[in-house]
Amino acid sequence: MLEQSQTPLLTALKNCANQPDTPFYAPGHKRGQGTSPLLIELLGTQLFKADLPELPELDNLFNPEGVIADAQALAAEAFGAEQTWFLANGSTAGIIAAILAICGTGDKILVPRNVHQSVISGLILSGAIAIFIQPDYNQTWDLTYSITPEIIAQTLQQHPDAKAVLMVYPTYQGICGNITEIAKITHQYHIPLIVDEAHGAHFNFHPNLPLSALKAGADLTIQSTHKVLGSLTQSSMLHVQGNLINRERLSQTLQFVQSTSPNYILLASLDAARQQIATQGYDLMSQTLSLAKIARTEINNIPGLSSFGTPDFQPTSGCVTLDLTRLTVKVSDLGISGYEADEILRQQFHVTAELPSLHHLTFIISLGNTKTDIEQLINALKTLSIQHPPITTPGQNFFPTPHNLPSIPPCSCREAFFAPTEQRPLADCIGRISAEMICPYPPGIPVLMPGEIVTSDALKFLQQVIALGGKITGCSDPNLQQLKIVKG
Repeated sequence: MLEQSQTPLLTALKNCANQPDTPFYAPGHKRGQGTSPLLIELLGTQLFKADLPELPELDNLFNPEGVIADAQALAAEAFGAEQTWFLANGSTAGIIAAILAICGTGDKILVPRNVHQSVISGLILSGAIAIFIQPDYNQTWDLTYSITPEIIAQTLQQHPDAKAVLMVYPTYQGICGNITEIAKITHQYHIPLIVDEAHGAHFNFHPNLPLSALKAGADLTIQSTHKVLGSLTQSSMLHVQGNLINRERLSQTLQFVQSTSPNYILLASLDAARQQIATQGYDLMSQTLSLAKIARTEINNIPGLSSFGTPDFQPTSGCVTLDLTRLTVKVSDLGISGYEADEILRQQFHVTAELPSLHHLTFIISLGNTKTDIEQLINALKTLSIQHPPITTPGQNFFPTPHNLPSIPPCSCREAFFAPTEQRPLADCIGRISAEMICPYPPGIPVLMPGEIVTSDALKFLQQVIALGGKITGCSDPNLQQLKIVKG
């Protein structure tokens, strides 16, 4: 057992920042001496003293032999991995590197249709062929669940030459599928299970949270340590176990997508967040779960509002369990969209959700939240219900999220991305092949992706998102009057 109270990388960075030095190395601000006074006023001087490059004492991210190696070993033990890599370019980098390490041009990979846009980037860069799988879908809540063991088994029978299976666990709303059974099925074909566990870095630290992907049998998992734990934005971890992942190749592909000048403040924040959750995790997660329970109980008593999963959650094959620290509140029975509710809460009450969508708002309750935060949220939602009384016909008639799309698009993401393209009015694009990846953001799940047929349902949904105040990314025309499609 390693001593989890240690912080080798953080301690080394602190020592280097506090010792005198005459810097003739990057970055150009020279330990803060050349930093803009406006930035100093906002952030102070100590941060810039710690903004250091790969000094001998600080090790090297791409060839760790010192304090980074020690910090990653501590993280591996804490999160239940055999080996861990620190990521200074977010989980996006980890997902892309994982696909590149396992799949080459023409290789098949099973992918749920509700993947993050980073997976599509990995498909474009690798040239892999995605076999898209439709997750279970809750029409009442307009929520996508997880892929199921049954559909994985069926699809692998049809495509036994697939190189890997990738799944999302948990979803943005904290929905967790049957990852244990999916891992068993995947391993029957001797291929790895890759898990986008961006929102599940806390799972390993309390028995009342869902099983972590590694404990459930995943081979490789990527966690956004910054989303639910205490590290800085853009810092994440990639964990591996077993012998189905070529770790040397993975180290190489990670170098493709990470900076050769990684930010040591981000890396040290991973070390600090690991130490915090490893030594205080049970207490911190107990407090977080308690706050979430208070919020759910109070919100379910507000007229016109309800939180997903309570009080009578019934598991399905696509939704085995829930992360109870993730709070999704349905607001459409108030006659407003989640986008409208989000704007009201932010402008009037300074309460900001993680994810607005058509029917609901999703809030992340984490170790950083307080009882005062929960009280402010509840009071804001009570006032929202008074301002917008429940409508007589519950459930505003929004156009639903498109689903039941073809499992194999007409061409691969890579082929469509690099193909000759043309930009056409929307009406001319229906039935044509998209050359763009268009996502409501957050959550960054593509409604249209390169290689996919443009449908009227997808266009109606995207137009609705914009009309109700949502944002989309990836479209060359930000007003969504035209789309880029494959020529021919």
